[in-house]
Amino acid sequence: MGFAERLKRDLVQDEKARFVYINNFEVERSWAVGEPKLPGAGISFASATVNRMEEMGVLLAESADIVLLKAPMDSDYAAYLRAVDASAGEVVAVEASLPSRTVTEDALESPRTLDFLRGLADGRTYLMPMGISAAEEQLSEAVGLPLAGPRAEVCKRVNGKIYSRRLVDSLGLAAVPGVVCETVAELAAAVEAQCARGGRVVVKESLGVSGRGMVVLPDRAAADRLLRLIGRRGQQTRVDMVVESWIEDVTDLNYQFLVSRSGQVRFEAVKEAVLHNNVHQGHRFPVDLSEEHLGTLHESALLIGRALHADGYYGIVGVDAMIGPDGVLYPCLEINARFNMSTYQSRIAERFLSAGRHAIAATFNLKPSRAHSFAEVAAVLGRSIFDGTHVPGVLVNNFATLNAGIGPGDGPFHGRIYGICIAADAGSALALRSRTEERLRTLVARGSS
Repeated sequence: MGFAERLKRDLVQDEKARFVYINNFEVERSWAVGEPKLPGAGISFASATVNRMEEMGVLLAESADIVLLKAPMDSDYAAYLRAVDASAGEVVAVEASLPSRTVTEDALESPRTLDFLRGLADGRTYLMPMGISAAEEQLSEAVGLPLAGPRAEVCKRVNGKIYSRRLVDSLGLAAVPGVVCETVAELAAAVEAQCARGGRVVVKESLGVSGRGMVVLPDRAAADRLLRLIGRRGQQTRVDMVVESWIEDVTDLNYQFLVSRSGQVRFEAVKEAVLHNNVHQGHRFPVDLSEEHLGTLHESALLIGRALHADGYYGIVGVDAMIGPDGVLYPCLEINARFNMSTYQSRIAERFLSAGRHAIAATFNLKPSRAHSFAEVAAVLGRSIFDGTHVPGVLVNNFATLNAGIGPGDGPFHGRIYGICIAADAGSALALRSRTEERLRTLVARGSS
């Protein structure tokens, strides 16, 4: 049974159900509205590029499923995914799309799309968002299709870093030195205590998004500046933050498991996270872990999953973990009770990562000066592009993000391509990643001349 079928069986007790995938990336922004922020932080609209990450959903869908997109796919890119058997579902684009809106928000403003979704109601069709917020609940009510996950209130609560920290302490899991802070006074005391331990200190908003909503304090002077700014709010003002020691030179891990509607916990995968400036850049897998560390992750998943279910959550869970330089495994730094980047690689991993193959899921950040077609990308990659059979090869798993940031004027803009570099061994996968980046930069350079 494949990943999509397991997901359907565990969430709606019907592996043949039809899912409408709604990939509302950075749903945390919705959860974080009105929550306390660090100085200078705020919840702005998600970028046009982030909102176009919804195209990744096409890699999850089976033939009976539907993926809702903000815009039609590049025809050559859609044909490529079909040719290599990386996509199978039906793609439906909303008719009223704004770059600043998530695909859910677009759908709510698209009458034809709403009518289409209403026509799917057959008792076996469900909306399957990346994460559930008030907007997804509103869409469900508007079209008469049930959500395949729990209420938005539950999702918001269990995704907070405060929730994760308290759960780690209650379960007795190995925890990074730190503490939960609910008021300015508690935050000041916690920062002072962590500074006294030596080394850098990190302060995290409970509902910060993708590496933002946190600040690393390199020294006491930086800590004093932060406390002066926050102190202006008043000692008993609510802050809802976590303060922890910053552990250097770690191995970052992410493991994924599934909590069924009935409370069963199924371990899915573990990958090594690739981060840049605390922002997720991809994964490498499989990961070479000791039996002890792997066993700890499985045990932790079971404990965390049972606790989440007891608190009303069921669905995909991704947990950030790390191994310190002394070999100590910290099995739960943060719980992401929603789809994550690893989720969108699950169906591809089952199809193309047979025993002995390795992969690096990579983000290629580019600065094009004009829009590029997928045909141009495929041409510049040449024989390095994955064709469904040979390795090494890079499978492009999101193309829309390359051109999403284009503006009305001249000049370069920020673009991304996401790719899964598949090879026979870890070294070859890394070499393929470097070669792919060089070729994509050549494409951009040519387009600018």
